[in-house]
Amino acid sequence: MNVLILGSGGREHALSWKIAQSPILDNIYIAPGNAGTQDIGQNIPLDILDFDAIADFSINEQIDIIIVGPEAPLVAGIFDYFQDREDTKHIKVIGPSLEGSKLEGSKSYGKVFMMENDIPTAAYGEFTSQTLDGGIAHLRAHKAPYVLKADGLAAGKGVLILDSIEEAEQELKEMLSGKFGDASSTVVIEEFLDGIEFSVFVLTDGTRYKVLPVAKDYKRIGEGDTGLNTGGMGAVSPVPFVDDAMMKKVEERIIKPTISGLQKRDIAYTGFVFIGLISVEGEPKVIEYNCRMGDPETEVVMPRIDSDFLPIIAALGTDEFDDLPLDHDPRSCAAVMLVSGGYPEAYEKGKSITAIEKVEDSIVFHAGTKQVGEEIVTNGGRVIAVSSYGDDTTEAVAISMKNAAIITFDKKNYRKDIGFDL
Repeated sequence: MNVLILGSGGREHALSWKIAQSPILDNIYIAPGNAGTQDIGQNIPLDILDFDAIADFSINEQIDIIIVGPEAPLVAGIFDYFQDREDTKHIKVIGPSLEGSKLEGSKSYGKVFMMENDIPTAAYGEFTSQTLDGGIAHLRAHKAPYVLKADGLAAGKGVLILDSIEEAEQELKEMLSGKFGDASSTVVIEEFLDGIEFSVFVLTDGTRYKVLPVAKDYKRIGEGDTGLNTGGMGAVSPVPFVDDAMMKKVEERIIKPTISGLQKRDIAYTGFVFIGLISVEGEPKVIEYNCRMGDPETEVVMPRIDSDFLPIIAALGTDEFDDLPLDHDPRSCAAVMLVSGGYPEAYEKGKSITAIEKVEDSIVFHAGTKQVGEEIVTNGGRVIAVSSYGDDTTEAVAISMKNAAIITFDKKNYRKDIGFDL
């Protein structure tokens, strides 16, 4: 079986690492990949939004499955593109249709979907520049903190949580004036939910589903969850406070209604549903949907999947899917993200990375790296995820921290408190 994975981050390295373990794999390609994925399969210099080039490559190399890592190709309609072409419709694209991708691509679409299906979530209103006065009135009718979300994709930076009404009103005006480009032409204002977050990942064909290991990520740049939001500074799995009773609530109140909602809307969905959740006094509520795996959660979820993952993905859309077990490794896994100095704001690329080979007892997942001659250099804000197993979260974090200190590059930064709130 030949597999193509689209993307270049830690998520794609972790996916390719897991898929490469399968005895039914013949060839694995990663487009464009990074300095870590080149040791697993073959990196291919494709633009992940150039669907014509991806299709040509897939036909020439007899690709059976395409796993789409980032959201951008999904929101741009890669599933529909492959389905609409006679010469590519046989290729299984792991990711939802254009319509299904709106669950992530539009916050307001996702909220309407939740309301339609009685899925517990925060109360909200949506506003445009034409309804700015209504948005300000909405803010003034509620108490702080104020949650403002750009409706569209904003590279993980489109969610603001603000403590003062003056700041909230100013940010609303700036967002509707193009602070995040077209992504914030509509802004969703949500009720603030006070609780602790976690992430549930579901692999589905729109009818059947399997629940992957639960994870929790840490998005803030600073320790104690302070400072700016990032794409994610680390993650842990399992999540100690998410017990069987909590997962039963999640499955009955959220997962099953989500799958049912896809069927009611006749949405083609073959791939991952990432459900961002918050536990409010022991009750799960949905913060958001994503239409792909999370990053850096994938770097702890994939190591905790005990089963051969490729046959499970290949069986999506068939009765065989139900018969294949998805077993979870009972150990804990923790990932610590090494980031460039200045991230998530301005940072420099091209910094030499050393001592990766000295890491023991951890898996090094590359994110923003590139091979330049004999050297591996930084090529992004998030550079490397160091993932480790442990008998519990504390042990797993300790091993990752030990190895995070070993790897070096100029202005390296990482959080030293991953798991602090567990």
